[in-house]
Amino acid sequence: MQIQQLITKVIGSRFSRELKRLQPIVDEIHLHEETLRARSDAEIQAQTAAFRARIQERVGAPRSEVDRLKQAKHACADPDKRDELDKELLGVERELAAETAEVLDALLPEAFATVREACRRLVGSTVMVTGHALAWDMVPYDVQLIGGITLHRGKIAEMATGEGKTLVATLPLYLNALPGNGVHLVTVNNYLARRDSQWMGHVYTWLGLTVGCIDDTEPGSFERRAAYNCDITYGTNNEFGFDYLRDNMVFSVDQRVQRAHVYAIIDEVDSILIDEARTPLIISGPVSSESDTKYADFNRAVQGLVRRQIEIANDLVAEAEKLWAQGEEYAGAVQAYQAQLGMPKHKRLLKFVNEQGVKKVVQRVGLDHIADRKLPAKEQKLRDLEEILYFVLDEKGHSVHLTDQGIEAISPDDPDLFIVPDLSQEVLRIDEDERLTAAEKLERRQQLEADYATKSEKLNIVHQLLRAHGLYEKDVDYVVQDGQIFIVDEFTGRILPGRRWSDGLHQAVEAKEAVEVKGETQTLATITIQNYFRMYAKLAGMTGTAETEETEFFKIYGLEVSVIPTNRPVRRIDKHDLVYKTRREKYNAIAEEVERLHERNLPVLVGTVSVEVSETLSRMLKRRGLKHEVLNAKYHQREAEIVAMAGQPAAITIATNMAGRGTDIKLGPGVTKCRVCGIRARQAPFGQTIEAPDLPWDEILALGCMTDPPCGLQIIGTERHEARRIDRQLRGRSGRQGDPGATMFFMSLEDDLMRLFGSDRIAGMMDKLGAEEGEVITHPLVTRSIESAQKRIELQNFQARKRLLEYDDVMNQQREVAYSLRLFALEGGEELKAEAIRMVDGAVERMVTETTATSRMPEQWDFETLYEMLQRRFLVLVPELRLGRISSKQELLETVRRQAREAFQRRVQAFDSYGQQLGVERLAEQILSQVVMLRVIDEKWKDHLYDLDQLRNAITYRAWGQKDPLVEYKKDAYDMFVDLMADLRLTFAEQFLARVQVTAAPPPPMSMPVARTYTGPAAPAEGAPPAEGEAQPTAAPAEGEGAGQEEAKA
Repeated sequence: MQIQQLITKVIGSRFSRELKRLQPIVDEIHLHEETLRARSDAEIQAQTAAFRARIQERVGAPRSEVDRLKQAKHACADPDKRDELDKELLGVERELAAETAEVLDALLPEAFATVREACRRLVGSTVMVTGHALAWDMVPYDVQLIGGITLHRGKIAEMATGEGKTLVATLPLYLNALPGNGVHLVTVNNYLARRDSQWMGHVYTWLGLTVGCIDDTEPGSFERRAAYNCDITYGTNNEFGFDYLRDNMVFSVDQRVQRAHVYAIIDEVDSILIDEARTPLIISGPVSSESDTKYADFNRAVQGLVRRQIEIANDLVAEAEKLWAQGEEYAGAVQAYQAQLGMPKHKRLLKFVNEQGVKKVVQRVGLDHIADRKLPAKEQKLRDLEEILYFVLDEKGHSVHLTDQGIEAISPDDPDLFIVPDLSQEVLRIDEDERLTAAEKLERRQQLEADYATKSEKLNIVHQLLRAHGLYEKDVDYVVQDGQIFIVDEFTGRILPGRRWSDGLHQAVEAKEAVEVKGETQTLATITIQNYFRMYAKLAGMTGTAETEETEFFKIYGLEVSVIPTNRPVRRIDKHDLVYKTRREKYNAIAEEVERLHERNLPVLVGTVSVEVSETLSRMLKRRGLKHEVLNAKYHQREAEIVAMAGQPAAITIATNMAGRGTDIKLGPGVTKCRVCGIRARQAPFGQTIEAPDLPWDEILALGCMTDPPCGLQIIGTERHEARRIDRQLRGRSGRQGDPGATMFFMSLEDDLMRLFGSDRIAGMMDKLGAEEGEVITHPLVTRSIESAQKRIELQNFQARKRLLEYDDVMNQQREVAYSLRLFALEGGEELKAEAIRMVDGAVERMVTETTATSRMPEQWDFETLYEMLQRRFLVLVPELRLGRISSKQELLETVRRQAREAFQRRVQAFDSYGQQLGVERLAEQILSQVVMLRVIDEKWKDHLYDLDQLRNAITYRAWGQKDPLVEYKKDAYDMFVDLMADLRLTFAEQFLARVQVTAAPPPPMSMPVARTYTGPAAPAEGAPPAEGEAQPTAAPAEGEGAGQEEAKA
């Protein structure tokens, strides 16, 4: 560590070296500013048009070539020629992107100087922001210029709280909006989207750019499309994602609202790309399912199982305490470890484990148990530990499994009820059984698959109910309001209205709390947050806490992190953690500290991790007569009001760690005593000299400014979060823009982080010191041990998110193929006909392949059956099949393909001819697009998503057969997609060539639309219905189309 510090001191940190490389660009911006200051307002505003003219001069030729190639491709009916044009278009598009990037880099200094000068000219003007008149008083600092350069280069800019990230974004957004392709600013909630679009729009519109906010418009509306057509578009992450999905469910190009995904800046990027990364955006429709009632039915049995397990845990803990008192420490620890396997949150167990020396021995038993499993069965001494239990809970992995005793207790009459068969082995056994006919084998396989699905569903229901009872706590993980289960965000403590846990967990919690179990839904369209934002050609992000997740950002999104220095020095005192033995001691110490700071007339922000903790502390402060405000999931509607008052003298605010994120806490009058604080800065501010403090050093020391500051916002953390960036976010509330402040975390050995992942060194240290009740331990070693535990959890969470991405990449690749086919159908033209011909080719090729697979000898091929199938399914006549002149597979394929293409062309001509009689232009194209292809793709894709959902829910059980679930999922999903595409081609060819009939009759009456469910990190804007597809005159509305109720789930 010392060598590393020495090297850093000599050559500087990576971030400091990067700042030095950016300094010449900042200097160039200053030179342009000197020139611009002498110009009039009109000349400054004319800069935008001048910039765009220079861009057009540079990229006009490749842009025109791109437009030409797109038109040629759209008008090309030859599939092979279209492929050639596609490759040529891809090369020119890459050239255009490279040219655009170069010209924007060249324009950056002058464009940034223009924005800065515009901000300077607007100072003192009034802007209406969410209904309130605000005076514009912001001009970007030099550090904000560096943040803007970083964002333009497609990186993450980590900027401390209060450093003006909202203003920083105006610089790269203005520059990247100049080519006219549209850029996006993504926020975590619709309030910030509306506020920032109006606030920063004051600068953009003055400079001649257009600004839109999608959260101010209805989905699928003309206004939503207009917002996307603006130069700069603001909106929430889930609205951007849902619009992408909705665009791929419409029935007309005019109904699509989004343009290309060129450039986006994500505000609070860690919250969106890390916290919400595993949350899929889903549009789904209701399906009938009997499983909803099964949750309530099985819940009664699971409740009984949990009660019996608690009784076992009570006996085990009592026996452990008795053995420990008798000096049989290891035997007592074995009993405690057994109780921990069954009920890890058992309160009496937690108290016993925190007694002197106990935790260390229990951990040793756990390690012995792991090692024991690797021994031969006869040599295992601890193999019977789980036999007494009904189920085993893994609190770290949030998983559960039934023991043999648990299975027998839940299903005494049918012990095989939860034994899932090995499909591969059973199918092999059926196929090799020579006594069975082909029909019997098919029937047996279908019965096997049905049995597998039934048992997997029941096993999943029981497992989810056990998780709900054993791992998810009311008022911690969720709250019950108005007969509904609302999830509490683990990071912000906010209620997530409409969001639901996936895989049946939410229904299990509903059954546990005896509220209505909501119905199951079927996925119509889905994409994860991860894969949506990876579609952007250039992506950037802003946050105050990204450095700790730098590895994940780079490996998953290719995003580098740059730490931007503060404009004024950070003068906050971060005290060492205080560790107590029990939660009760910790809470008493927190209450005493809050009272002490309150008497000093200082504002105090108490950061909690759950609703339960915030309400416990609230009751304790009430008993002490301390007036305070509580901001948690139950009082989320008062967030803005509470945050606004949190910086006033003597104010006490209890809030979850990240509540009010995106809104700064500003200090009230009298909270700071000096203009320039005397607390020594950690690093020199960028581009400024250190200001001399108001007070002499002796007086600063006498006032205790360096140890217990008498000024500024005081932060008290009630527990360390498993992610370091959440703790940093809480600390960052204090000490903004050079203000004084202090932070301190209170912990106990009963905290989840300490109990699950904390090093036993801390417990051992307290035991050696003979710490009594109420005594505290604080030392830099303790803080480092806690951070090591956090790093281990961060790595574990990263691996989970990375593995989820590998699962979702399978669907993502398939989604791209399906959506590209859908786009061909929407855009129509000769390109659509070329794709339709390719699908007809694929359909007949499959039939030829099936015919020739029986033998290599042409004389053994069943030409007559092939002839009849082609005639019956596609109305394609191939007389050559009855002449007996075909001598090879290639000749057969070319013959059948030629006849199929001729049948396709005859069908197109017949529809167009009939359309002329009816006065309908391009009737064949309309039928191809609206009546056949879109319907077939949507129906088949919906069924495929359902099959993938079922596969995903059951795939984890294959791990029990020593198989990697991910490998199995990839293999099965690929086979399913191959079958999907083959089925899609067959169905399309059959529908268009043989089934579609055109009549001049009036269209059938529209049926009632099916309600859609919106699933994601947060619900769409209130009262915003989804877009509806336009009805087609010759086709019934597609299933699932229409507006309806909205809800969301995780």
